[in-house]
Amino acid sequence: METLLNTDACTMPTAKRPLRLSEFDDLFATAVRAVDRHYGGVRMHLTGAEGLADRVRDLAARETECCSFFTFTVEGTDVDLVLDISVPPARQEILDALAARAEELSS
Repeated sequence: METLLNTDACTMPTAKRPLRLSEFDDLFATAVRAVDRHYGGVRMHLTGAEGLADRVRDLAARETECCSFFTFTVEGTDVDLVLDISVPPARQEILDALAARAEELSS
């Protein structure tokens, strides 16, 4: 299990945001099989090809570097991976939007 946590800030340059969104969209569309919401957190169940776990860990690490209010926990293997995402209460609407996007693209 790997957990990444920082303080409450977002420093991603605006020009890079569409690229990161595209990475999340691709992950949601190709690997997410279920999204479970709970207050303060979201659990995503993923499955995919070799390298999925490394891909998710890399994306989570890069997202945490610039948007430090996210906490990502990645557990499992390429074929059975769980991604837990949580945020402070003040950032709940961002997590809700991310979960909605995952639900939309994974269906």
